[in-house]
Amino acid sequence: MKILVCISNVPDTTAKISFANNDTSFNAAGVQFIINPFDEWYALVRALELKETLGGTVTIIHVGAADSDATIRKGLALGADDAVRIDFEPNDSFAAAEQIAAYAKDKGFDLIMAGKETINYNGAMVGGMLAELLNLPFVSMATKLDMNGTTATIEHDIDGGTEVVECPLPLILSASKGMAEARIPNMRGIMAARTKPLTVVPAAASDKLTTVMAYKLTAGRTDCKFVDAATPEKLIELLHTEAKAL
Repeated sequence: MKILVCISNVPDTTAKISFANNDTSFNAAGVQFIINPFDEWYALVRALELKETLGGTVTIIHVGAADSDATIRKGLALGADDAVRIDFEPNDSFAAAEQIAAYAKDKGFDLIMAGKETINYNGAMVGGMLAELLNLPFVSMATKLDMNGTTATIEHDIDGGTEVVECPLPLILSASKGMAEARIPNMRGIMAARTKPLTVVPAAASDKLTTVMAYKLTAGRTDCKFVDAATPEKLIELLHTEAKAL
């Protein structure tokens, strides 16, 4: 089985977020970057499990600049066979999907996987866009994946419950919690990752469809207000006038 796993390079969840250039760009100074957890813990690890049981290869792909190479090497340390970095800084989800599709269209991948979303933008759009561009079936929010020959049985979350679908390969899916258990690279994997192929390819022609006007930090947590149980009308008033929940 030939599997492609899409990974994103995202700020660590403990990073202090700030913006530059009049709040039009993310300030990466001093920020530790990691593989997007949904891509790593669920998509990549499940791909590696399939490789270990069924055979085949796992390739990881990332759209970004050279400063993301260390993140890509971690994916190789976990067990991926090789990696591809498309030398392009995408300004939106479609740009990333377009670049991955241009690379993957003639490579004969049986399965293309990604996390359900990234933790920095939470857009959950790349998988669906990629499926449309490659004219392949797409299953989102997958929590379980089993293979029987060239047919995949997938469980995924839907409103109010879980749906089980069967789909022939090739296909694209986005992985959610439950798909696999996180792994930690061992020393052997870390050493091997240094010599595994990381191919850098030029970007395909792409139109810039969106422009960031400005970023804004959320207000953050505020002080908690306590309401005496004897005056529930005060709670209703606060929910209406301050929380705007009613």
